[in-house]
Amino acid sequence: MPRMAQYPRVLPLGDTGFTVEFGDTVDPAIHDRVLAFARAAGSLGLRGLQEIVPTYRSAAVFFDPVQVDAPALMDRLRAIAESPPVSSVEAARLVEIAVLYGGEFGPDLSDVAAFARLTPDEVIVLHTSVDYRVFMLGFSPGFPYLGPVPEPLGIPRLSEPRARVPAGSVGLAGSQTGIYPLESPGGWRIIGRTPLRLYDPAREAPFLLQAGDRVRFRPIDREAYDRLAERFVH
Repeated sequence: MPRMAQYPRVLPLGDTGFTVEFGDTVDPAIHDRVLAFARAAGSLGLRGLQEIVPTYRSAAVFFDPVQVDAPALMDRLRAIAESPPVSSVEAARLVEIAVLYGGEFGPDLSDVAAFARLTPDEVIVLHTSVDYRVFMLGFSPGFPYLGPVPEPLGIPRLSEPRARVPAGSVGLAGSQTGIYPLESPGGWRIIGRTPLRLYDPAREAPFLLQAGDRVRFRPIDREAYDRLAERFVH
C-alpha cells in the first residue's frame, strides 16, 4: 500500500522556495492552519525571507538563497508549521461587494437558474445569502477564489472559455465563486458585475481582498452601479 502523507510537511520549491503543506483537501480548518502559519512565519522578520503566499491547503515561502541557509530555514518552517501560535489567527475581515446581477452584466444567470432549478431572482437571493471565505488569490492579480457556494449553485465551468470577460465580472465554477479583477479570458459562469476595483496598482494596498477575508455580496440596481463606478474612474 502507498504510504500516506504526513502533515504538515515542507517540500522544496525550486532553489528559492518551499511549499509548506497542511493537508490534501479544501477545508476551512486546514486553511485556518495555513493562515496561522503564514502570519506566524511572516512576523518573525527572518533574514532573506521575501514572500509567503497562502493557498487552499499550503503556503509557498520564497527566500533569497544568497542570504539564507536553506536547510536551516526548512527546519525553522517545519517547527512553525507544527505548532503555529493560536494568537496568529486573526478575526476575518468582512468586505461587502456590490453586484449588478443579470442582463448584459450577468449573461449566464439564466443558465445557472435552469441548472439549479430556481428562478434568476432565487439564484441572486441564494448567492447573496452567505459569507464566502477568500481561500487564495491567483490566476490574475487580485482574483479571489471564494467559497463554498450554496450547493444548488455548483454549476460546472463553461465547456469553452470566453476570450474576453470584463473586469469586475462575478462568476461561478463548481463549489466556488470569484471576481475577475481585470479583463481576461475565462470559463466561469458570469452572473453579475461589480463596479469595485479589486486590483489597482496605484493604491497603497493594490489588492482589495486578501486570503482569509470574508466576502458578502450585495445586489444593486443600474443606477447604484453607475454611481459607484464613477468613483473608480481615474
